[in-house]
Amino acid sequence: MFFQKKPTSGVEWIICALGNPGREYDNSRHNVGFTVADELSRIHHIDVRRVRFKALTGTGEIGGHKVLLMKPNTYMNLSGTALQEAAAFYKVSPERCLVISDDVSLDPGKLRLRRNGSAGGHNGLKSIINMLDSQNFPRVKVGVGKKPHPDYDLADWVLGKFPAQERKTMEEAAVRAAEAVECILKDGMDAAMSKYN
Repeated sequence: MFFQKKPTSGVEWIICALGNPGREYDNSRHNVGFTVADELSRIHHIDVRRVRFKALTGTGEIGGHKVLLMKPNTYMNLSGTALQEAAAFYKVSPERCLVISDDVSLDPGKLRLRRNGSAGGHNGLKSIINMLDSQNFPRVKVGVGKKPHPDYDLADWVLGKFPAQERKTMEEAAVRAAEAVECILKDGMDAAMSKYN
């Protein structure tokens, strides 16, 4: 069977980092995805400032693949709208839409890579599952820690900032998460999971 090489202008992967737009959400637990996107932007020299698909976007190369790196301008619970528009435009399947999000079930700074799965109560992932009509998209989840006690409001927790003693841990986690993204694209999910999970 003869396979045509993809045109070089086409995007092969979409990397969608989750967070809330607006300065008041900077460095909050829910915006860890944006922090990882900023790290990817810095390492791979991808300028993520073009407004397209209801997101700040930039194209470049990571792990030998042409990628669209995006930070949705929608609020978290509408993240899927932005990703769905980009995926439809570039004809990228859910399996090549890599999503970076925070995770309250993991200790601060701990990473978990998943090939697919449910939203696990995360509104951004829930929106993406609804809009892509699929759970089969890879994720890099970055732990932000559990809320301190059961009665604590989850929204207050995820929209809160990291205490000073956790900031360095989270900075290091963002670097590792960016490396994990590159590893997924370059070496595949199995290799990345065995290295970073």
